[in-house]
Amino acid sequence: MAERLEGFFGVVGFKLRGEMIHYFLDNVLTSWVIQLYIWKIGFQGIYDVEHFIAALRFDVRIVERIPETRKNGKIKKIKAHQVGYSPLVPLRPPRDAPISWYTTVALEKMKEHGAIYLTPFSHRLEEEIDNPEYQRLRCRVNYHALRFKPHIMKLSNSIVNKLRAQGHFMSIHLRFEMDMLAFAGCLDIFTPKEQRILKKYREENFAAKKLVYEERRAIGKCPLTPEEVGLVLHSLGFDNSTKIYLAAGELFGGERFMKPFRALFPRLENHSSVEPAEELLGNSQGLVGSAVDYMVCLLSDIFMPTYDGPSNFANNLLGHRLYYGFRTTLRPDRKALAPIFTDREKGQLAGFEEAIRRVMLNTNFGGPHKRIPPESFYTNSWPECFCQISPKNPADKCPPENVLEILNDRLETEMGNGFGSTTTPNSTALTGEK
Repeated sequence: MAERLEGFFGVVGFKLRGEMIHYFLDNVLTSWVIQLYIWKIGFQGIYDVEHFIAALRFDVRIVERIPETRKNGKIKKIKAHQVGYSPLVPLRPPRDAPISWYTTVALEKMKEHGAIYLTPFSHRLEEEIDNPEYQRLRCRVNYHALRFKPHIMKLSNSIVNKLRAQGHFMSIHLRFEMDMLAFAGCLDIFTPKEQRILKKYREENFAAKKLVYEERRAIGKCPLTPEEVGLVLHSLGFDNSTKIYLAAGELFGGERFMKPFRALFPRLENHSSVEPAEELLGNSQGLVGSAVDYMVCLLSDIFMPTYDGPSNFANNLLGHRLYYGFRTTLRPDRKALAPIFTDREKGQLAGFEEAIRRVMLNTNFGGPHKRIPPESFYTNSWPECFCQISPKNPADKCPPENVLEILNDRLETEMGNGFGSTTTPNSTALTGEK
């Protein structure tokens, strides 16, 4: 359990959107006596809110609405103070802020106003923290507390079972949509009309920056094309009998780019082809399909991201699969592959597949490995989130089997001592906790 602050100070609010972003609690003040208010917009459409609250009850008190206070016999609602946007307090959470920012600046504002609203939110806590328990809290949030709603889990399991009934299957996050291509500045492979569309999108959505395709590709900043994905898999020995589940949005350039990939690997599926389309109707803001894709990729025998730059979907899957048993992952080194593909495009075909294999054999395939910047904690939580049976440091020892009983007793004791009791934590038992 993370270190607690003494006393009740107030409520801190975050607007939790239902996107496929598992950085929701990057900057949680990890104290049981500080309460989090959930704006149930999008989030409740795909996530199991009750489980989320229950799973974190030993670390932080979570409420679904801002509590009321009683003053002079009258009930008064607390209004959340929006840190960062008030003309009275020109303050906002800095990017990659240290913990000390929250225990000083943010805490003072919470004491002053009773409730604060932190925005912007993503990436507002530094990744490398010299406190393993804070890092473990991140894993408890990402891999235990965040769970999709039952109907999404049921649909995902149904798809996985149907795919697995025909043997092993691979999942690929084919990141070749307009937004990512425009962001990456990888335009030269498209027609003049398509390039104009991408340039216009970039001008409207991203900061102005001169980007040269050859330079971007050489440093691994361009997503692999569908054909390049197929060539990598073929070089590794996968043949046309391989069943592949595609997690992808609308591919920019359409069938022209998919045709070479489909020629190599015809057994392609997605959530709509495996389950009737009506099963995905009535979803929240179009997010159910993405949630299903996430779970199928998590449970697949092999997962391959084609672009893991600023892609929260792929990065979190890499970390999630590593956390749950080091599941096999093919993670192409786009920088190392770029000159090989460039030579092939110039007609230099000799030794092509052998060169691809050499590059891929230098990757870790999802196994445990030391995290070296710029690799993110969210893609590799080794070793902080993995307990040890015989550790050198007692803090790294695996918890006893009755750890939930111990924590429940401690929680009840502290509740009895009068710590903030505006809501009673959901007492649903947790299962499968590490």
